[in-house]
Amino acid sequence: MTHDRDRSPAQEARAAAIEWWVVSRAGFSREERARFEAWRAADPAHAAAYADIERTYAHVRSVRRARRAQAPAKTRRRERLVAGAAVALAASLAIYVAIGPLSIMLRANVATGTGETRVVTLSDGSTVTLDARSAIALRFTEGERRVSLLEGEAWFEVVNDPARPFVVEAGGGTVTDLGTTFDVDIVDGGARVAVGEHSVAVASKGEMVIVEEGRQTSFAAQSPPAQPSPAPRSLAAWRRGSLVFEDRPLGEVLRALGRYRRGFVECATREICARPVTAVLPAGDPRQALREIELFLGLRSVHFTEMMVILYE
Repeated sequence: MTHDRDRSPAQEARAAAIEWWVVSRAGFSREERARFEAWRAADPAHAAAYADIERTYAHVRSVRRARRAQAPAKTRRRERLVAGAAVALAASLAIYVAIGPLSIMLRANVATGTGETRVVTLSDGSTVTLDARSAIALRFTEGERRVSLLEGEAWFEVVNDPARPFVVEAGGGTVTDLGTTFDVDIVDGGARVAVGEHSVAVASKGEMVIVEEGRQTSFAAQSPPAQPSPAPRSLAAWRRGSLVFEDRPLGEVLRALGRYRRGFVECATREICARPVTAVLPAGDPRQALREIELFLGLRSVHFTEMMVILYE
């Protein structure tokens, strides 16, 4: 289970209880069952927190059954969509809790937590600003400076050294610095690259494009990079505490917002996640950001716990 030094013992117990509950919904392995029982027996607060989560879920189910008995067909269909999304979300959360952070942490040299950004000065004098829930691994040699962006998003300000190229690996491709500042964001298994100053060479699937200042490109996993297009004026606005989106799909917006809040937010349908969003959201207040998204798009939300939120119409 994960830990946060800023949380009180009661908050820590509740957060761990939620994580254990999600894992239990996906099905305990024998080892997980033993670790769960040991955790629950270690402190009465643990057992109480877990019992509270179970009572909350039981109450949600009973209310849902009562409403379903009286609901019209359209409402029942909507609830089925929400329930289906909740099952998928629980499975995703269970996988994330079980292997996501651990696999990243084992490889990372530098990482940030939920809602945390960090500026790191590398041994060559270059700097990397990490967005929340981001991680990098470093491999510097006499002939090359190589950084792997394992998760999240990062802003690079590179000290020029022609004898030691600066290369960023991300999403199955590479970004080679040509004396510049640039942003790299992991997106759907690939990456998006935007240039603040000068230019970079972006390569993927055996093809390469040069991206000049004020331009951006992207590539999906195992696909060549797209032709460069204008980068948003609000490039890397997260460094200033804002999440700025210009005609981006809601699913992408929720992914970015997820770096600043614990748990997962998902759409009840793919159509909802595909809706375009143009907005400026406060990175430091993810609850308010989520409320604004609901208001902008005319959506509603159901909170199974703070860790699991479904958006629906």
